[in-house]
Amino acid sequence: MAPLVPVILSGGSGTRLWPLSRDARPKQFLPLVGEHSLFQQAVLRTRGVTIPVLEPLVVCNEAHRFIVAEQLRELGSRASAVVLEPAGRNTAPAVAVAALIAQRAAAAQSGADPLLLVLPADHLVRDVAAFAAAVDSAAEAAAAGRLVTFGVVPDRPETGYGYLRTGPDRGRWSVLERFVEKPDLATAERYVASGHYLWNSGMFVLGAGTYLHELERHAPAMLAACREAVATAAVDADFTRLGAAFAAGPADSIDYAVMEKTDRAAVVPLDAGWNDVGSWSALYDVLDKDGAGNVAVGDAILEQCRNTYVLASSDRVVAAVGLENVVVVETPDAVLVIARDAAQSVKKVVDRLKERG
Repeated sequence: MAPLVPVILSGGSGTRLWPLSRDARPKQFLPLVGEHSLFQQAVLRTRGVTIPVLEPLVVCNEAHRFIVAEQLRELGSRASAVVLEPAGRNTAPAVAVAALIAQRAAAAQSGADPLLLVLPADHLVRDVAAFAAAVDSAAEAAAAGRLVTFGVVPDRPETGYGYLRTGPDRGRWSVLERFVEKPDLATAERYVASGHYLWNSGMFVLGAGTYLHELERHAPAMLAACREAVATAAVDADFTRLGAAFAAGPADSIDYAVMEKTDRAAVVPLDAGWNDVGSWSALYDVLDKDGAGNVAVGDAILEQCRNTYVLASSDRVVAAVGLENVVVVETPDAVLVIARDAAQSVKKVVDRLKERG
């Protein structure tokens, strides 16, 4: 089996964790859970995989290139490539350029077509051993020509995630029957009760050649743009700057562009304490709490509060009294106060701020 090339997708903006997550330093580069940033945790996670793993290939935007380099240096890691996107085009083109660059590197070395372990930089996985076991199963399926995604075993009916309907069992993996959009609560309850649905994690193991072949079938214009962007890339000692064709090419997610159309899709169940940390409510869920269900970070004082999260990130004291199911986030230039069940709406605030310039 060919070694794995971790592909860390680091182009997200993390707007739902405003005001802590900003364009200049989005959530994947913040130490939200533990001492390492989510990006660093994604890199460290790959070291626990039992099959041979090469140095990570990072895809990010120009503005974050020095943050990526510094956070890798802190881990004592090097990247096989840090690929800079001239503009965000979603995950399908990002994975395509990673596949092309990984293939080129492999051709100069072993000649074997590489397997890609595609990981968003902003997810949390608590159980690294369970993650490694799932990667091993996925690599087996990918080596046999499957495009493999990880389906998170649900522990509750969740309306904030898309779902995967599993098909025939193949031992360590299953055929992926179909993708399902985010459901309402009643539908989510039926999905979980059936035992045939998993949460869509957005993580993959793919043969580079297999993925590019399927992209050629289902989105040829996208692949052509990615090939041109890699062929015209400017490469120096630290960074690979993609050519202008990347920004001019089609944009789409890997799910829509390939996974929902291919007949090679497979799924491996993942039960490893996964969370996409996609909102303040999701972050609250994974943090340690006191006896009243509160989380206090920084110089925060809570009195008569329940199930409340208060983060003080500057030099000020933040005091909360009599709150329940509330999130309070204080930074030097902004304060957010929001009901926990409205946490997904933070993006609307960010949109309004952008409208104001």
